[in-house]
Amino acid sequence: MSQTPSAGTFLVLGEVHTALLQSSAALPVNACERLVRLVGGERVRRYERPIAHVCSPSVLTGVDCRLAAHDGARVRAIGTVASRVAITGGHLLQASSRVGLEASAARRRLPWSHYLARPGRAEVIAKRLDAAGLARGFIDAEHDETVLDLASVSTRLVDEVQKSPVLDRRAPLRAGRTKLRWAALVTEGELDGPSLMVASGGVRTLVVQCRAVDVDTISDFCDDVALHDWLLTTLLHVIESSRMGNDDHVKVMARLRPAVEHLLHLWMPEARLATSGAAGETAAQLWRSLENRPGMSRQWRSCVDRIRDQLALNTIALFGERLGEGSR
Repeated sequence: MSQTPSAGTFLVLGEVHTALLQSSAALPVNACERLVRLVGGERVRRYERPIAHVCSPSVLTGVDCRLAAHDGARVRAIGTVASRVAITGGHLLQASSRVGLEASAARRRLPWSHYLARPGRAEVIAKRLDAAGLARGFIDAEHDETVLDLASVSTRLVDEVQKSPVLDRRAPLRAGRTKLRWAALVTEGELDGPSLMVASGGVRTLVVQCRAVDVDTISDFCDDVALHDWLLTTLLHVIESSRMGNDDHVKVMARLRPAVEHLLHLWMPEARLATSGAAGETAAQLWRSLENRPGMSRQWRSCVDRIRDQLALNTIALFGERLGEGSR
């Protein structure tokens, strides 16, 4: 659906990378604070309830580049990308980058002081603005250094944290890095629910619609989706690799144990999202829609139940073996 943007932000683009911190045990909050302070000198946000979470201040990256337009139109964006690094539960590392797009009133490049005064926003210069086309172009874009590339910024931040000497580089389990690319459109029309898909190369894509954009609310929601998608993806991989039902129960439990000890307690959708006012209602409505389809929490509970059933069966088997040994 094509739309003509009104004044102010008409589209927000972002990308979130999620990875397992290269540490054999969950890091305490103080150590996590030191890690995320690597990417900024300002105060780190810190939370301990309902789950430990630290978040760096925003780091700005100047951009003057083309935007990938779905129809191939020439669209230029000038401004700053806002990025941040967060650690959840002492284990999960995320780097997210975002930029809010606004139509340029001057229709030409202005001094950099103008853009620096508007952190996390970029002004768009084009003959015609099609917000939906720009969102689709960004979501579908292959790696191209000539267009807006938020992936490279997030990749650099994750790599910078993972190189820290604080980490012992002995992660408790093997887990890949996931990437979620998202676009939030401001529209006055009827709202569709969020659309979460897996694109080529395993990149997750998320398209959101909203009536009045709140960049922090939308960005927090997308970070939360990325974190729980990583947890679910990793748990599915652990279960598949465990050879559950096809191997010795002791070996199976040895393969499942790291996930039980380090991942299962981290599943808390909406735990860090706004809970009051318009922002809280926006976040809650987005998660409700996402839980209806694809229903990540239902799949997570199914996986956890499988693991617990396996634990129970293995406990019964071990108990039976010991009873048999005692009767000889």
